[in-house]
Amino acid sequence: MKKKLIKPSAKEDILITKAARSDPDSRPLTEKEWKRIKPNIVRGRGRPVGSGSKEQITLRIDKDTLKFYKSKGQGWQTFINLVLGEIKRESKSISTIEKKINKGNLMLAKC
Repeated sequence: MKKKLIKPSAKEDILITKAARSDPDSRPLTEKEWKRIKPNIVRGRGRPVGSGSKEQITLRIDKDTLKFYKSKGQGWQTFINLVLGEIKRESKSISTIEKKINKGNLMLAKC
């Protein structure tokens, strides 16, 4: 189970900072020091931080189609997102495909 981060209240934060400043071996960094250090902080292992503009979903895809995209190597999910985004931008082409499906002119794979 994932642990939730519990952020201290403003009052608690002030007390924590005050206690840290009173300890000579544990001095908090100043804003100037943080500005200098922050660009050099390396994130640990795990998933990269998301962009905040994507949503996780479950999508069922034919095995051969999935194999094709996975064969593109690392970043295959991003590649699928780029392809779908391009189709969205080319709304004319997707309406052409929808028309073919509605008329029965596009062969759909049998499951």
